[in-house]
Amino acid sequence: MRRREVLRLAAALAGLPLMQGCERVLRLGLPVRLNRPGMDEGHRLRAGLTPPEPAGERRCRVAVVGSGAAGLFAAWRLRKEGLDDVLVLNGPEPDGNAAGGAFGECRYPTGAHYLPLPSRESTHVRELLAEMGVIEAAPYAERPRFDERVTVHAPDERLWRDGRWQEGLLPRLGMGKAELAEQARFLAEMGRLRAARGADGRKAFCIPLALSSRDPAWTALDRISFAAWLDANGYRAPGLRWYLDYCCRDDYGARPAQVSAWAGLHYFCSRGGLAANAEEGAVLTWPDGLNPVMRHMRARIGAARQLDGAAWRIRERRGRAEVDYLDGQGGSRRLSAERVVVATPLFVAAHLCDALPSLGFQSRHLPPRAPWLTANFLIDRFPEEPHDMPLAWDNVVYGSQSLGFVVSTHQLIRAAKPERSVFTAYHAFAGGDPMAARRWLERADADALFDLAAADLSEVYGWRFRKNLRQAEMTLRGHAMASPAPGFLSNPGLLALREADDPLLFAHSDLSGLSLFEEAAWWGERAARKILA
Repeated sequence: MRRREVLRLAAALAGLPLMQGCERVLRLGLPVRLNRPGMDEGHRLRAGLTPPEPAGERRCRVAVVGSGAAGLFAAWRLRKEGLDDVLVLNGPEPDGNAAGGAFGECRYPTGAHYLPLPSRESTHVRELLAEMGVIEAAPYAERPRFDERVTVHAPDERLWRDGRWQEGLLPRLGMGKAELAEQARFLAEMGRLRAARGADGRKAFCIPLALSSRDPAWTALDRISFAAWLDANGYRAPGLRWYLDYCCRDDYGARPAQVSAWAGLHYFCSRGGLAANAEEGAVLTWPDGLNPVMRHMRARIGAARQLDGAAWRIRERRGRAEVDYLDGQGGSRRLSAERVVVATPLFVAAHLCDALPSLGFQSRHLPPRAPWLTANFLIDRFPEEPHDMPLAWDNVVYGSQSLGFVVSTHQLIRAAKPERSVFTAYHAFAGGDPMAARRWLERADADALFDLAAADLSEVYGWRFRKNLRQAEMTLRGHAMASPAPGFLSNPGLLALREADDPLLFAHSDLSGLSLFEEAAWWGERAARKILA
């Protein structure tokens, strides 16, 4: 791993917490931490390096490999239903894409930063949120009551265009009548499709995806790209097309030409979650994104049932499943279980489990994966904002190749701005060659990564942003999420793993092809229910 022109910090800067493994952006003298979670472990698996045979064995009824949303949800469900003999192997990045961090008292996300109001079909998510107290009343009603502290406050979204802010992310100010008419037509069509149902009586687009209609009249949309569907339906207005491109990059890490038309429409037509005390389209958010949800599940599972370590082999022997893992201290150990929930991304599972081909999953069934860069910037003073357009929770730059930035302390700003805050910026490497992006991420130095991560903040604030910047952390994920390319709904390998059982079960959002918390939790739920049955 080459990190050129980067200096190691020898000590903490005055008044700031020391960040282990810090580096500097040379031009600014800024302390920066670079995280590449899972990279070393992934390269070892890909190279086929075999650690020493395990020195010890621990037996359990159920082992869960991976502690992202799917793995923790499976273990949470098993514990909730009274199954105590469960062990969770955390993997190289505990909490996965829902991980978080902190600069002292300022928490921030290093992955997902919000959860939409869960649909009525997402009863599994509603049950969890009710246990947390996030849903305060009527968890399974059409409009539950949510804790207002985590329901995103206004202003929630704004767009920077032509040197000024506008409310919302769909560009409207300065747009001509033809553009606005096309936007209105698109929104009306999405409203119609939200209510559409197939011949089987199911909603055409639903979360969880597995509950969507299987009517061929709707699934046929998966055979073409979203861009092709837009062209065929006459949606060509530049502002609208930029917005739809942004949405695809934001949720799928890919552009409309790379995304299934079914998935592109699913983005707009599947949500439908409502609240008794929030506007339609509201989301749930915490300073550190979805990490509080993960911490809640961990607390319910119990610390004694969670093990640090990364699996390097999963196999079936003598009627049981064995998980061999590195324990983080240079040793190799083994879990022997009646059932194993493989809750890793499928490109990892393909290296861990020799049994996948016999289950019907081949390497050609792996979905394309998008690389991502997430950056967190600690500021000690908020930049000045226009009086008529205050700082929002989500702030996006029109025409940018990045995805804007969210404000970790947004839920605290109602009374007065805190002394410090964290701005979280996102960049998906969409449209190009994912392998080339991964190679660039592997060898890029702190200066190059900072310039990319801070592009939108620099565009809006210029020197004012850097003047009050004190620390930064950048998280690089070469295989951050699966992208739903045309044909993903009928991927035979994914369909096979959804049905796998005894002793290996699979649980990950990859089984849906959509990198969403609700989907990951759904497959964790399904795996747990199979075991409980």
